[in-house]
Amino acid sequence: MSSVRKVTEDLYWVGVNDKRLHLFENIHPIPRGVSYNSYLLLDEKTVLFDTVDWSGCREYLKNVKEVLNGRDLDYLLINHMEPDHAASMEEVLLRYPKCKVISNEKAFMFMHQFGFELGDRKIEVKEGDTFSFGKHNVAFVFAQMVHWPEAMVTFDTTNGVLFSADAFGSFGSLDGKLFDDEVNFDRDWIDDARRYFCNIVGKYGAFVQYLLKKASTVPIKMFCPLHGPVWRSDLGYYIDKHDKWSRYEPEEKGVLILYASMYGNTEAAAQALASRLCDKGMTNVAVYDVSNTHVSYLVAEAFKYSHIVLASCTYNLQVYPVMYDFLHHLKILNFQKRTFGIMENGTWAIKSGTLMKEFIDEELKECLVLDAQVSVNSSMNESSATELENLADALIASVKK
Repeated sequence: MSSVRKVTEDLYWVGVNDKRLHLFENIHPIPRGVSYNSYLLLDEKTVLFDTVDWSGCREYLKNVKEVLNGRDLDYLLINHMEPDHAASMEEVLLRYPKCKVISNEKAFMFMHQFGFELGDRKIEVKEGDTFSFGKHNVAFVFAQMVHWPEAMVTFDTTNGVLFSADAFGSFGSLDGKLFDDEVNFDRDWIDDARRYFCNIVGKYGAFVQYLLKKASTVPIKMFCPLHGPVWRSDLGYYIDKHDKWSRYEPEEKGVLILYASMYGNTEAAAQALASRLCDKGMTNVAVYDVSNTHVSYLVAEAFKYSHIVLASCTYNLQVYPVMYDFLHHLKILNFQKRTFGIMENGTWAIKSGTLMKEFIDEELKECLVLDAQVSVNSSMNESSATELENLADALIASVKK
C-alpha cells in the first residue's frame, strides 16, 4: 500500500512528502514540510513527468513500480532540472534501461553538468513542439527564469493538464490531500504559497507574466505543479494571486510594521503606532520583530500589504543589521510599488531613518516614502508621540487613496 493518488484518467501522482527537511534550499524554514510531485501517465506509452529529491528516492521508486504494474517505462520527461526534482533521474534510468529522456537543450546541458551522461537516450524538444504518447498529445512551452533558465511546462492537449514545473507551487506537505478542493486553501495554504512564490520566484515577475500570457491562450483544466496541491477547481483564484505577486501589486490594503529593537524602546514605538492605527479604524495591521522572524516570512508579508513601516534603531551609525538584511532581500527580489513609513531610534547619533529612506529611494523601484517620520531619541517622549500620530494619520490617508 502506498500514497499514490489518481489525478485524472490515465494520470497518477507518484510523488513523496518530506516532513523531515527543515530548510527548503537550505535557507527557507518549512515547518509543514514540502511535497515533491511527480506524475506518471499510462497511455500506449508510459511517461514519467519529472522525479523527486534524492531524500525520497526509495519511496518514489516503489510508487512508480506500483503504478506501472509490470509495464516498462518508455519516457522520462524533465521540465525542470533543479535537484529537488531531478536528483532521482539516474536511479529511474538505471531501473528502466529502455527509457528515453525528453527535455530541452539547456536542460540537457545542466544534466551534463550534474554528471548525467545520456548518450542516445536524449529526445530534445523546442518551444512549440508536440509529442504523442498514444491518446495523449502534449505541447512544450518554455518558461525561462521561472525560476531557472531551462524551465519549461508541458501541456496535455487531450485532458487540459498543465505540468507547470515550479510555477503554481507551494511549501507544505500534502499528507494525502492532493487537490486544492480537498483543503481549506485560504486558511491553511495561502501563506505558504505566497512565501514560496515571493522567495523562490519573486525576482522573476516579468517572466511569470510572460508565462501567464502564454497560459491564457490554451484551455487549461488543471495545474500539476512540482510542489503543493494539484489545482482542479478554481484556477482563476490561483492565477489572480500569481498575477498580483508577479506584478508586485499588493493583495491587501493594510499596514505591515516591521521593527528592529535592541532594548525594547523601538519595539514600544512600533506597538504604539499599531495601537494608534487601530484606534483610528485601520485594523488590517500586522507587526513583526525582524530579529525573531525569518526573513522569508517578512518578504512574503511585504508582498501581501500595500504599506510598510520600517522601525529601526541605529547600530554603529548604520541601520540595524537584521533590518538591513531584510531590505537587501527586497532589493534582490526586485520588490517594488509600495508606500513606506519610517521610524528611527538612537541615543547618541540617529542615522537609521535617513539610511533606510536612501535605500528605498535608490534601490527599490516605484516606492514612495511618506514625509511623516518618527524619530525617537532613546525612548518615546511628547515630541515623538506627536510625530507618531502624524505618521498614523499619513498612513491612513495614503491607504484610503
